[in-house]
Amino acid sequence: MPSNPDIRHIGPPVQRAGVVQPISPAVVADQRLVFVAGQVPMRNGQPAGEDIVSQTHYTIDLIEDILRRAGCTLADVVKTTVWLVDGQDYPGFNAAYAERFPAATAPARSTVIAGLIAPVRVEIEAVALKPRA
Repeated sequence: MPSNPDIRHIGPPVQRAGVVQPISPAVVADQRLVFVAGQVPMRNGQPAGEDIVSQTHYTIDLIEDILRRAGCTLADVVKTTVWLVDGQDYPGFNAAYAERFPAATAPARSTVIAGLIAPVRVEIEAVALKPRA
């Protein structure tokens, strides 16, 4: 299958339990749109923190690192989608999220209550727009 020159994959490949998954951490399309795959707060096969606040911060740290590799910062994020396992976590999640995405410049966001494959409380994906060169 020929590759599309307008699409660049940001690696390294995602691995779970030592097995490479068919997931790119991020894809840059048309040199400016950066799509970050859903990130979960897992570290060394275990949840990175027990509460929603620590898990939210860790997940955003993961996103920030991927964005950096793509030439972006959190300030370039235009949209996030968030999955919470428990609706009662919303206030803690929202407070932690607001520390990283202040209300005046926050991206558009959808928040959904859903079960997750990983044993964590939150998953976040992001879309960013790279600054013009």
